Amino acid sequence: MKSSQENTVPGSAISKSEESPSMRSWLKTLESAGQLHRVSTQVDWDQEISAIARVNISQGGPGLLFENIKDHQDTLCTKFLTCSLSNRRQVALMLGLSEDTSSKDITAHLRKVYRNPVPPTLVETGPVKENMITGDDIDVRQIPAPLWHHMDGGQYINTFAGVVTKEPDSGLPNIGIYRGMILDKNKIGKLVIKTQGWGHHFIKRGMKPEPMPVAVVYGWHDVLPFCGASCFTKSVCEWDMMGAILGQPVELVKCETVDIEVPASADLVVEGYIDPDPKTFEMEGPFAEYPGYSGGVPSPKPVLEVTCITHRNDPIVRGALEGARPRFPSEDLATFIHSWPAIICNYLEDIGISGVTDAWLPPVTSGTHIVVQIHKNYRGHAQQVATALWSWGIAQVSGKHIIVVEEDIDIRDPEAVEWAIAYRVNAGAGDIVTYGPTPGSPLDPSTPPQENNPGKYGTGKWTRVLFDATRSWAIEPNERFGGRRYPPVTKLPVELERKIRERWDEYGIKVPYLNEEERQWLTLENISKILPEV
Repeated sequence: MKSSQENTVPGSAISKSEESPSMRSWLKTLESAGQLHRVSTQVDWDQEISAIARVNISQGGPGLLFENIKDHQDTLCTKFLTCSLSNRRQVALMLGLSEDTSSKDITAHLRKVYRNPVPPTLVETGPVKENMITGDDIDVRQIPAPLWHHMDGGQYINTFAGVVTKEPDSGLPNIGIYRGMILDKNKIGKLVIKTQGWGHHFIKRGMKPEPMPVAVVYGWHDVLPFCGASCFTKSVCEWDMMGAILGQPVELVKCETVDIEVPASADLVVEGYIDPDPKTFEMEGPFAEYPGYSGGVPSPKPVLEVTCITHRNDPIVRGALEGARPRFPSEDLATFIHSWPAIICNYLEDIGISGVTDAWLPPVTSGTHIVVQIHKNYRGHAQQVATALWSWGIAQVSGKHIIVVEEDIDIRDPEAVEWAIAYRVNAGAGDIVTYGPTPGSPLDPSTPPQENNPGKYGTGKWTRVLFDATRSWAIEPNERFGGRRYPPVTKLPVELERKIRERWDEYGIKVPYLNEEERQWLTLENISKILPEV
């Protein structure tokens, strides 16, 4: 069923917005870089899209635009985009960097970008107003929503959509990524965790009580889910950060039935209200969530009652696979490992903790592990880093385990981090610190279910751990180590490293178990990476 009402936008307004970033401009960027594949053969929304995405992401594949979806050949929306922000190259493209930019350099770039917010601008109209659906014509089932996993309680339409709400008193918007399951033609079941951004808004609405206005953006430039899934502090507006990345203000337009602004060039927007009264809650779940586990049994959740849908002609909706596990990452890990470290470093710097040089969230841990690299300036430096992160609001869903290392450790190399833990951590000397119980992620299955009930407690329950993998200042300099606190690391002399690099091809060494591609990797350039000059 196509849209029953049309609201034609004046050509001048469309032209102005078409110059702005949009999903269409992002697709062109991806396609020109060989990072988009259009799937024209018919695929099933029932688990097949999910399975394709799972294998594609595990191989570092391109964005996938599904253009022939079972049961959606002639519905309001017929196209579905996923995997378009699932690898480092795509993130670099979004940031205007070369595709071979390292994760470390991407994070360093974002640290600077996030220091220069670009506020949005309000425009009169835009392509998202080309069609408007209200009343009995509303049917969110007309939008492709995969059944992502066979244990899911239903079709999840909100997986990588930008959920927009406003703080009731200040009016400051929050744009977050919060799951949502189709319940009926005009109802979407929502998981609202009170410690998250829109959870604070939900609590305030419930104190009055009054329904909370919500707008969900199902397709725009991928800078939206990138920032929406990032861990900005409550005082930061995600629109400002999107503008900073894009280098221009995000053009916003007023919604039709709620007091919220959304991108004027968005593909599809759903508007509505969530009632905080528990009597209105309906059963939602389970869902294959970010830890890689299915989320238990259905339970009563708040419901988004849809009051309006606006969309472009021939809209494209966005979704993403959740549930990372070893060797099978989920799409939002590209945000966790690039954006979150930049925000963490800036936050620690802003509250006065010196010497923070880098941070890293190991893949598939989704923020549960945080590795921070410091130039150690004083005893207790690592403990200060950990307590600062544990007191931050985002710690409700991250930082269960924090590892602090010095700048000689490559934090993106798991072997280097393990080596630091093995030989710089002494549990009896206070290098392992536990803290808790504290609030924690209610989606972490390591906590007993009776202690992990957000409906009862508002959150989950964690006991946190710090691994201080820096060199201890309690060890006095001694003769055994040449007057050092720690023995010197057994690195090759610089001149010998240089000689090995320069003569490697002469040696003619062939490793028999390597395939041809792996042998070609052992070039002079890559030997230099193995043996960096000290």
